[in-house]
Parts: sequence; C-alpha cells; structure tokens
Amino acid sequence: MTIFPDAIRRRGPWSLPNLLTYGRIAAIPALVALLFWPRDDWMRWIALAIYVAAAVTDFLDGWIARAWSQHSAIGRMLDPIADKLLVCALLLMLVADGTIHGWSLWAAIVILCREILVSGLREFLAELKVSVPVSKVAKWKTTAQLLALGFLVVGPAGDKVLPYNTQIGIVMLWLAALLTIYTGLDYLSAGIRHLVEEDERAP
Repeated sequence: MTIFPDAIRRRGPWSLPNLLTYGRIAAIPALVALLFWPRDDWMRWIALAIYVAAAVTDFLDGWIARAWSQHSAIGRMLDPIADKLLVCALLLMLVADGTIHGWSLWAAIVILCREILVSGLREFLAELKVSVPVSKVAKWKTTAQLLALGFLVVGPAGDKVLPYNTQIGIVMLWLAALLTIYTGLDYLSAGIRHLVEEDERAP
C-alpha cells in the first residue's frame, strides 16, 4: 500500500511537480493585481502569503521531481521560466509603486539584466549541447533574492509590524544584486569560453 495515490505520482505534463510550477506561474497575475493597490495593507499581506506559497513551490517541485523520479522536459523548461517571470514581474511592480526607488533602482536593474543575460546564454549553450551547472553562489543569490522580495512585497504594511522592514528588504536586494553580478560574470565567462572553443573547432 502506497502513502500517495497513483494520481499524485503520475508522470508527464500533469505530474505534481509540474502542477506546482503551473501554480507558481498562475500566482504572478494575482500578485500583480494585489500590488496595484499599494496603500491597502491587507492586500500587501495577501500578496505576501501568495508569494511565500509560490516560493515554497519553487523548492517543492524540484524536491518532489527528484524524490519521485518525475523529471520531465516540460518541467525543466518551465521551472526556470516561472522563477524569472515571478522575479521580473515583482521587481517591476515594486518599482512602479515606489517601494524600490532612488539608488535601489540600480539593484533591480542589475537583477533584471542578469536574468536576460543568463537566459540568452543558456539558450545558446543548449544549442551546443553544453549545460551550465548552478553554483553554490547562485543558490545564495536566489535565497537573498527571495528573502528581499518577501520583505519588499509586504513593504509599508510590514513596517507597521516590523520596524525597518522595507529597509531590510532593500539591503537584501543589494546583497542579491552583488551576488548577481558575481554569478552573471561567472556564466558570461563560461559562455565566452565555449564560444571561443566553438570558433576554434570551426573549419
């Protein structure tokens, strides 16, 4: 007798890890809608709850896929896309409502540019059948980024409960940006190295 029903263990597009990824993508328009009303504190808290749930699914879908051997091509494609869509959408909304402003805009720009850079590099290297493993620093960057966005999503509403909540989020955002620069240069150097090797092999 299995603990989990066969329906949950099914493979393919409707496997549980993929359903969690779909849920993370579906959370994006809900978060965007909630952040259109930045002065309504209760909407900020609901946005935080949805964001935390989305962040948890980011961990769970990979863990379940490994534990239950439910890896799939659509999952490998959608998982990083869902992460980037979530981060980029939230950064844009937080800039629009003024939570991220002034010099902190540069941190948001760095993170957005890195996402575009890495996506482009991964797409090109995939054509060369080259995979770029995720480094430990990249995982630290992701953690700092997730924490920063959590503090900033609740923003001013959180300041009423935790003093300097928004400032903590900004500091974490800068930390994520610094780690982003490091990992971005790492990916870029790896991409350039493979580019040079490819040109040297060309007739």
